[in-house]
Amino acid sequence: MPHYLMQVAYTPDAWKAMSKNPQNRLDAVRPAVQDLGGKIESGYLCFGDYDLIVIAEFPKNTDAAAFAMACAAGGAVKEFKTTPLLTANEGVEAMQISSRSGYEPPG
Repeated sequence: MPHYLMQVAYTPDAWKAMSKNPQNRLDAVRPAVQDLGGKIESGYLCFGDYDLIVIAEFPKNTDAAAFAMACAAGGAVKEFKTTPLLTANEGVEAMQISSRSGYEPPG
Protein backbone atom coordinates (compact mmCIF):
# COMPACT_ATOMS: atom_id res chain seq x y z
CA MET A 1 0.00 0.00 0.00
CA PRO A 2 1.33 3.51 -0.77
CA HIS A 3 2.76 5.52 2.12
CA TYR A 4 2.21 9.22 2.80
CA LEU A 5 3.82 11.82 5.03
CA MET A 6 1.11 14.05 6.47
CA GLN A 7 2.10 17.30 8.16
CA VAL A 8 -0.47 19.10 10.28
CA ALA A 9 -0.52 22.59 11.79
CA TYR A 10 -3.28 23.16 14.33
CA THR A 11 -5.24 26.38 14.76
CA PRO A 12 -4.89 28.34 18.02
CA ASP A 13 -8.45 27.28 18.93
CA ALA A 14 -7.52 23.62 18.47
CA TRP A 15 -4.51 24.03 20.76
CA LYS A 16 -6.72 25.76 23.32
CA ALA A 17 -9.20 22.88 23.23
CA MET A 18 -6.44 20.24 23.49
CA SER A 19 -4.81 22.10 26.39
CA LYS A 20 -8.11 22.02 28.27
CA ASN A 21 -8.78 18.40 27.29
CA PRO A 22 -5.45 16.66 26.48
CA GLN A 23 -5.83 13.79 24.04
CA ASN A 24 -3.85 11.61 21.70
CA ARG A 25 -5.09 12.80 18.31
CA LEU A 26 -3.65 9.72 16.59
CA ASP A 27 -6.08 7.57 18.56
CA ALA A 28 -8.89 10.00 17.72
CA VAL A 29 -8.32 9.95 13.95
CA ARG A 30 -7.30 6.28 13.58
CA PRO A 31 -10.92 5.13 12.96
CA ALA A 32 -11.33 7.68 10.15
CA VAL A 33 -8.09 6.49 8.54
CA GLN A 34 -9.23 2.87 8.86
CA ASP A 35 -12.65 3.68 7.37
CA LEU A 36 -10.77 4.80 4.24
CA GLY A 37 -8.81 1.55 4.13
CA GLY A 38 -5.69 3.13 5.63
CA LYS A 39 -3.37 2.54 8.54
CA ILE A 40 -1.36 4.93 10.70
CA GLU A 41 2.20 3.65 10.80
CA SER A 42 3.61 6.29 13.16
CA GLY A 43 3.08 9.85 14.29
CA TYR A 44 4.94 12.50 16.25
CA LEU A 45 4.33 15.92 17.71
CA CYS A 46 7.06 18.24 16.50
CA PHE A 47 8.46 21.77 16.58
CA GLY A 48 8.56 24.12 13.63
CA ASP A 49 6.08 24.93 10.89
CA TYR A 50 4.00 21.84 11.65
CA ASP A 51 2.72 20.51 14.96
CA LEU A 52 2.19 16.87 14.05
CA ILE A 53 3.59 14.50 11.44
CA VAL A 54 2.07 11.17 10.52
CA ILE A 55 3.28 8.35 8.31
CA ALA A 56 0.20 6.56 7.01
CA GLU A 57 -0.72 4.01 4.38
CA PHE A 58 -3.75 4.38 2.13
CA PRO A 59 -4.90 2.15 -0.72
CA LYS A 60 -4.65 4.98 -3.26
CA ASN A 61 -4.09 8.72 -3.66
CA THR A 62 -7.79 9.53 -3.60
CA ASP A 63 -8.15 7.90 -0.16
CA ALA A 64 -5.26 9.96 1.23
CA ALA A 65 -6.75 13.08 -0.38
CA ALA A 66 -10.17 12.32 1.11
CA PHE A 67 -8.64 12.11 4.60
CA ALA A 68 -6.80 15.41 4.09
CA MET A 69 -10.00 17.06 2.88
CA ALA A 70 -11.97 15.78 5.87
CA CYS A 71 -9.33 17.11 8.28
CA ALA A 72 -9.22 20.49 6.56
CA ALA A 73 -13.01 20.73 6.56
CA GLY A 74 -13.14 20.05 10.30
CA GLY A 75 -11.66 23.46 11.07
CA ALA A 76 -9.06 22.37 13.67
CA VAL A 77 -6.11 22.54 11.30
CA LYS A 78 -4.74 25.62 9.60
CA GLU A 79 -2.47 23.64 7.28
CA PHE A 80 -2.39 20.03 6.09
CA LYS A 81 0.33 18.88 3.72
CA THR A 82 0.42 15.41 2.17
CA THR A 83 3.56 14.03 0.51
CA PRO A 84 3.53 10.65 -1.28
CA LEU A 85 6.49 8.51 -0.23
CA LEU A 86 8.49 5.93 -2.17
CA THR A 87 10.43 3.08 -0.61
CA ALA A 88 14.13 2.93 -1.49
CA ASN A 89 13.38 0.08 -3.91
CA GLU A 90 10.61 2.10 -5.57
CA GLY A 91 13.06 4.98 -5.91
CA VAL A 92 15.59 2.72 -7.65
CA GLU A 93 12.83 1.45 -9.95
CA ALA A 94 11.88 5.04 -10.80
CA MET A 95 15.54 5.83 -11.57
CA GLN A 96 15.73 2.83 -13.89
CA ILE A 97 12.55 3.86 -15.68
CA SER A 98 13.73 7.47 -15.95
CA SER A 99 16.88 6.36 -17.77
CA ARG A 100 14.65 4.90 -20.49
CA SER A 101 12.34 7.90 -20.76
CA GLY A 102 14.02 9.50 -23.73
CA TYR A 103 13.83 12.96 -22.16
CA GLU A 104 16.30 15.48 -23.58
CA PRO A 105 16.99 18.75 -21.71
CA PRO A 106 16.79 21.99 -23.67
CA GLY A 107 20.01 23.14 -25.16
